[in-house]
Amino acid sequence: MPLYSKFLKELINKKRSWHEKETIMLTEERSAVIQRGIPPKLKDHGSFFLPCTIGSLTIDKALCDLGASINLIPYSMMRRLCIEEVKPTQMSLELMDKSLVFPRGVIENLLIQVGIFIFPADFMILDLGEEGSDSIILGIPFLATTRAIIDVEQGELTLRVHDESITLNVFPEAHHNDEKEKCMEVDKEDL
Repeated sequence: MPLYSKFLKELINKKRSWHEKETIMLTEERSAVIQRGIPPKLKDHGSFFLPCTIGSLTIDKALCDLGASINLIPYSMMRRLCIEEVKPTQMSLELMDKSLVFPRGVIENLLIQVGIFIFPADFMILDLGEEGSDSIILGIPFLATTRAIIDVEQGELTLRVHDESITLNVFPEAHHNDEKEKCMEVDKEDL
């Protein structure tokens, strides 16, 4: 029997007992992984919102979406802002339910104020009907323009322009103390 086939046969047929006392030397990297342990699992805060201003319209909760490759604005909001300069588009958008919608057009270089900074952004216009949303969706293009740094653990979003930056708390509940979550009850008998 060739040496290799003998080795394979032995490897397959020989049952190794895990109860044998055996010391195995680990490399430095593997030892470090085991000794440090894994980081704690943190709570999912979900989506986050950003207060901003477009023209004279204040938007308390603009949805920031890392999954959106475009910025969206409802047609009703575009009309309230009295925007008339709209570029036509042939683009179609596939929604989560696999349905297709066709934007009314694109608004280019719309100025959005967040804190002390003003950023330009292009928006797709969607007709959501009369009861349309009073919010916008800020996608990856906006977050890239703002050079955003998102610290999910701290609940902070840092926006940067040149060498200046502004940090916003986008998950207000991230800083809640555990004591605030406790509910205490006092009966008359206790007094």
